[in-house]
Order: sequence, then structure tokens, then C-alpha cells
Amino acid sequence: MPAESRNVNDKSAHNAAPISAHAVEFASSPLAALREGRLTRRFVQLFLGLTLYGASMALMIRSTLGLDPWDVFHQGLMEHTPLSFGVIVIIISGVVLLAWIPLRQVPGIGTVCNAVVIGIVVDATLLVLPAPESMALRIVFMVSGIVLNAVAGGAYIGARLGPGPRDGLMTGLVRRTGRSVRLVRTVIEVTVLAIGWLLGGTVGVGTVLYAVSIGPLVHIFLPRFTVPAPVASASALDERQRAVG
Repeated sequence: MPAESRNVNDKSAHNAAPISAHAVEFASSPLAALREGRLTRRFVQLFLGLTLYGASMALMIRSTLGLDPWDVFHQGLMEHTPLSFGVIVIIISGVVLLAWIPLRQVPGIGTVCNAVVIGIVVDATLLVLPAPESMALRIVFMVSGIVLNAVAGGAYIGARLGPGPRDGLMTGLVRRTGRSVRLVRTVIEVTVLAIGWLLGGTVGVGTVLYAVSIGPLVHIFLPRFTVPAPVASASALDERQRAVG
């Protein structure tokens, strides 16, 4: 593996968590990420992915059939504040990023964009997306939201410009505790789900469907969207070896 790259998951991860369905290497710093090139494709993919992610969240909210664990938490907090759903998402992203500091996680450009763009998009989408009245349309919204969420996740992660704040929290805890991705993610998501439900967030069939389907779906889409890391040339490797020696 190139010295400038790091892997976001361990050997047990590909069966454990949606975000770790396929190994993705992120550059060790924002500057290193920019040096890897293909920036037009990567930034377009990043922002399209984040936009679609926010829209997918809005679809699931409008379905009223249940949200993913973090969004149950966001919605629960919204019930007790005058803030919009998107503003809550942005604030919690910032709080989670503060937790990266003791974990010695380094945010990427995509991490910061994730923390802001998704919240803006979900609020904008909710403004123009009416709540469906029929159960059939609510189911369509729910299923479409889950599938679109997987596509969007594959796109923004595959751009390799940095993991999302919540994903980085998980991988940081995995690295620091030595526990499996499966265990750490389960503990985090059960905790936020329980708190969100107690605060009034929507838990339902959509929550269950998301839990059982998002991993396999991202496993399908993420490899197709991942921009390959550059392979160091033989001369560059020789030069690096001489520098180390």
C-alpha cells in the first residue's frame, strides 16, 4: 500500500458495515488527496453523491415509515429544538468531528463537505418534496430512499476525498480499541437509535429494511464508483526506498 494512503477498514470489515463493504483507501492528508489527481471526476462525484444522499434522507423522512439510526437521532433532537432537520445534521456532524481529535483521525476535504452539504440538501429537498398520502407512494419513497442512499454513499466514499464524520468516528474507535467494525458500529448505531427513539424519532419498517439492505447495496455500488488510487511508478518506489535507506 502506498505510504500516502490509509485503509478505512480492517480485515473483518467487508461483512460488517455498510461503509466498509469494500476496501477504500483514503489519502493520509487533504494535500495528499489533491496530489492523486483526477480531481474533476472526484469532486463532481463527491458533490453529486452528497446531494443525492441528502435527497435520499428527505425521501425516507417523507415516507414516515422509519429512518436509519442516525436520522432517528437527528429527528428526535429536532422534536425538542426550533432547528430544522438539516441544521441538526450539520451540528451533530460538527460535534462528531470534535470526537475525532482524541482518536487522532484526520478529516479530508470530503469529510468537511459531508458535514455541511448533506444538511443543506436535506432541508432544501424537504421544502419542495410533499408528503405522500397513499401507503403505496410512502413505500415507494422509503425503498427509493434506501436505494438512493446506497448509490450516494458509494459515490461520495468512492471519490476518496475523505470519509463522513460518523464513518470516521467508527473507524477511529476500531483502530483505538482493537474491536471489530461489526461490534463498534453496532454499539454506536444502537445507542443513537435508542436515544433518538426516546426523543421521538421515527422508528419503523424503514429502519429495519435499511439495517438489513444497506450493507449489501453499498457492497454492490461502492466498487463501481471507487476511483482507483494511483500506483506508484517503479522509479518513484526506488527513490522512496533510497530515501528510507
